[in-house]
Amino acid sequence: MLNKPKYNILKNTKYALEGLYDILKNESSFKAQLIAFAVLSVLALFLPLGYTQKSIMIISLFLPLLGEVINSAIERVVDLVTLEYNELAKRAKDIGATIVFLSYFIVTVIWFSVLLY
Repeated sequence: MLNKPKYNILKNTKYALEGLYDILKNESSFKAQLIAFAVLSVLALFLPLGYTQKSIMIISLFLPLLGEVINSAIERVVDLVTLEYNELAKRAKDIGATIVFLSYFIVTVIWFSVLLY
């Protein structure tokens, strides 16, 4: 692959941080999910549960963040290919949105399971 530099942990960390900065700067939905992450994490910490249950709940909150990162990457690649309406482009973006939706569903199931246990 021509566009792939050799592995270097420092450079790869720099690339990852550039991606994080970019998504924080340009994606309002990611910012909203970070706020939800912070609020729900604090809420989980104050619930009368054990350390394991709280950890499970907080770790699950990373799923929507990961889903949004994947969705944003899909959207940008699709926009790179075409900015015009294309049914396949729409379907790719819709599938990316489904990743985020399913991550919310999984978080909800995990939280209800922990709280009802």
